[in-house]
Amino acid sequence: MAEDSVFDRATRFLSALRHCQVLGLKLHSASRDGLTVVLPYSPQIVGNPLTGIVHGGALTTLMDTACGMSTLCVLPQFEVCPTLDLRIDYMHAAMPDKAIYGFAQCYRITPDVIFSRGFAYQDDPEHPIAHVVGTFMRLGDSARGMKKGGLAAAAQKP
Repeated sequence: MAEDSVFDRATRFLSALRHCQVLGLKLHSASRDGLTVVLPYSPQIVGNPLTGIVHGGALTTLMDTACGMSTLCVLPQFEVCPTLDLRIDYMHAAMPDKAIYGFAQCYRITPDVIFSRGFAYQDDPEHPIAHVVGTFMRLGDSARGMKKGGLAAAAQKP
């Protein structure tokens, strides 16, 4: 799969998600190795108006989206992959007036679940705001085809 097709597919997917449009999320980069999504700073994502610190929910949305979209980097065709589990470890608050970058990659694919990990940062990827791991359920035709003859078929035997 060419890097351009991964980038194009991820851009189309991101543009179809209304909550991502409202937050202004944009695709920064995408390849077979993972992708990076950008959350621009805006007054709408501020959690503490006294400090201008970004709300944790905006950061969670960024990282859930990045991890979920990273499935596009490794699957041969689009599959619906809803979030099963997402864990975020916050290292420190995001600084006001700066964009936040969310990098994610898939590190394991099974017929049922895709495992991803990533991190959020502002100026320096070596100084992350948060680390994330997520699991995503496979619902696409490819996943169902991989499962034929597996547990579903075994469950139907008398």
